[in-house]
Amino acid sequence: MSTDRIITLHGESELVRLAGHLFVASREEFLVAAADLMTWSAGVNAAFREGKRPHVVPGLTMRKLYTRRALADPESHRRLLRIADSGIEVRISDGPLTREAIVIDRRTAILAGPPVRGVRTYTVVNTPEVVDGVRSLFRAAWEAATDLAGCGTAPPPLSGQARLILRTLAAGHTDETGARLLGVSLRTYRRRVADLMTALGASSRFQAGLLAQGLLDEPLTPDAPR
Repeated sequence: MSTDRIITLHGESELVRLAGHLFVASREEFLVAAADLMTWSAGVNAAFREGKRPHVVPGLTMRKLYTRRALADPESHRRLLRIADSGIEVRISDGPLTREAIVIDRRTAILAGPPVRGVRTYTVVNTPEVVDGVRSLFRAAWEAATDLAGCGTAPPPLSGQARLILRTLAAGHTDETGARLLGVSLRTYRRRVADLMTALGASSRFQAGLLAQGLLDEPLTPDAPR
């Protein structure tokens, strides 16, 4: 693999400075996959502002795919609705994404690495085989995802106890263990699990556990048992 086709950038400022022109130059297709609205929004918006170009231009297909982390609070949900109203296609994936990435005109892929001490690395790839592979992963996830319009309203903010329940589900604990950790009866625990699944739109405990991966970023403060 030719190394001149792979460039690693550190932080959003460097991403915009050295690769922002790629965003603005897109003419055919602009695909975005992200766990939530934090991964790309600031950098992409800055690049479009500097290039003095609107996000949606005639003939350009723009698709944005997010996990349910992007629906974790009402404000994020409103932002997604505004994105969709601007003419960008938006879908929500029930499961985690293989990669957070941007694919531009089938020629360039930009892969986001995990944050390290608050700073992400971004790998810009122009190798055709790699770009095709990333695009294929995006298309598969897109086809399995749900259109934003079909995802209902944003769930209400989660209480400390709800977050504890999500943590027990994500850890695969039994109901008995979960009830003991929360200090409630087994019947009460199961009722609250059912209520939480309904609020999140999860059809199974497994799905609720997947959603929990994106909803447990804040420190947990348990509610008093009732």
